[in-house]
Amino acid sequence: MISHRTARFMAAGMLVAFASTGCTTVSQAEPKQGSDSPASGSATASALGVNEAARALLPAAIRDKGVLSIASDPTYPPFEFYDTDNKTLIGWDADMGDAIGAVLGLKVEHVPATFDTILPGLQSGKYDLGMSTFSVTEERRKSVDFVPYLQGGTGLAVAPGNPDKLSVDAASLCGKAVAAQKGSIQSLDILPVFSKKCTEAGNPAIDMQFFPTQNDANLALTSGRVQGVMADSVSLAYQGKLAGGKFEVAEGPDYAPELTGTALGKKSELLPAIQAATQAVLESPTYQEINTKWGLPSSTAITPVDVVLK
Repeated sequence: MISHRTARFMAAGMLVAFASTGCTTVSQAEPKQGSDSPASGSATASALGVNEAARALLPAAIRDKGVLSIASDPTYPPFEFYDTDNKTLIGWDADMGDAIGAVLGLKVEHVPATFDTILPGLQSGKYDLGMSTFSVTEERRKSVDFVPYLQGGTGLAVAPGNPDKLSVDAASLCGKAVAAQKGSIQSLDILPVFSKKCTEAGNPAIDMQFFPTQNDANLALTSGRVQGVMADSVSLAYQGKLAGGKFEVAEGPDYAPELTGTALGKKSELLPAIQAATQAVLESPTYQEINTKWGLPSSTAITPVDVVLK
């Protein structure tokens, strides 16, 4: 998942004003939309016309149905979360999904799902696409295909001031309680590898605690049950603001930057159309508009060439 230090995130001018002093997790925050706040919906996608070449690549069944179902875990702002009505799914992935649908001439149906159930749902045909800031890893590519749309790494959320002096480095986390969301690369790959490094060096293992939603992991941090939360730090910084500064991203470079993108069932007939549509969005002003709307630094953007994986 994408990550950047808090300073870079704030410098990108993203920050949405939210009420917050009493809230401890993202889900408890009560957003107050002002002139700088992201608007609900996907107005940026409306400027895109249908790309007939991309639409021609659609499987007949999808083209005839006219609907593209996209699963996302709505606990991960600014990428996917509920608007103030607690029903409308908004965020970067929602806008990007709407843009892809507009290019293909399809209506988009955003389906809320728990993060660790989305990839299995793609394999079973329950959803057409998964857009929930999935990191493109070799392990995941064994079971699903990807169409990249961003790039970035991993960060660590800590208590304000970072009293335990933690960082995204195994040596600083040995013996500490660190949370992550189930099914994320942080829970599946990074934390287990870090913990093994600790024990191999004769230090205590990391107390790894995995939660079904990012909100749950953040609550574990703000309630003192864990000392850190590992996820992408663009999202963590945004969530920290929503939580009234109850946590922040630890200083230090991003860990293991990599591509992030749309997931599809393995060998899905949709792949060529989604690749072409994503390239069309990346080549349009809409891509930068979506990035700016949700405060993503320019370093997260990719080029159309990056969309097709080797």
